[in-house]
Amino acid sequence: MPVDPQMQGVIERVAKSALPPFYTVSADEARRLYKETRAVLSPSVPEVEAVRDLAASGPAGPIPLRLYRGLGTAAGAPLPVLVFFHGGGWTIGDLDTHDIVCRTLANKTRCAVIAVDYRMGPEHKFPAAVEDCIAATRWVAKQATVLGVDAARIAVGGDSAGGNLATVVAIALRDAGGPALVFQALAYPATDQRMGSASHAKFGEGYLLTRNNLLWFRDNYLSPGDYDDWRASPIRAADLARLPPAHIITAGYDPLLDEGRAYSDRLVAAGVPVLYECFEGMAHGFLTMGGVVAAANHALYRLGQSLAQAFKPARA
Repeated sequence: MPVDPQMQGVIERVAKSALPPFYTVSADEARRLYKETRAVLSPSVPEVEAVRDLAASGPAGPIPLRLYRGLGTAAGAPLPVLVFFHGGGWTIGDLDTHDIVCRTLANKTRCAVIAVDYRMGPEHKFPAAVEDCIAATRWVAKQATVLGVDAARIAVGGDSAGGNLATVVAIALRDAGGPALVFQALAYPATDQRMGSASHAKFGEGYLLTRNNLLWFRDNYLSPGDYDDWRASPIRAADLARLPPAHIITAGYDPLLDEGRAYSDRLVAAGVPVLYECFEGMAHGFLTMGGVVAAANHALYRLGQSLAQAFKPARA
């Protein structure tokens, strides 16, 4: 399938822009550029029932969070909750860059979404982000009553680096005996820091996420000795059984395509229910481009459907 025409328009716009590649600037400058360029690709900000900023207790201090309650949900009802980790190569991105994604998922699923502003590289190297995401998820479970969420219906999710972190949280909590999770919502997750798959070679230039940027992100987050650690490369985990069901979305022109598909295959082989969908004409990062790429809105709709199904109370 060829590149989707709307995605091709984004690729051409980026190619013609005067913006420097992330790997040529400082992390702070890359964060500013990423944040400032989101608006031209984003849809309008959807209204939600409620939104507020708060903080979880973390291993290195408070972890900023943002809590959303989907439009039309009752104020006092304990809602199922998606703990969401934003993408951005463990270097860029924050609560604001993925605000619309979180609002949309909260509305489509009629749930709560709690976004996590975890520590990032290069200031905070691996495993700081992992530790924050695990701590934040545990905090949500412990504070469920105060937060107005249902501790028995917690899912994790994220895009790209955030998808990586969601997979790691799911494995870590399984091994620690809880809190139990009911679902994983993963958009083009990074699962293998060795970056040796065919899709890395095939799509490493010309499709938004370049190999130079990928190497820069990885160097900001990891040391070479970390690549095989399952907390960095969850596909290297010895055991993927007994994990919550997953919906994994990939993009057909993404360097991370093969590792997302391979992670899905490993989950299935381990007996984990997986819905795998490849958006064939898309490039990496499309989930945040709903203002100009219709497939982004469809992908969020599909994730919302899966979450809503996972959140249905078990029948007696």
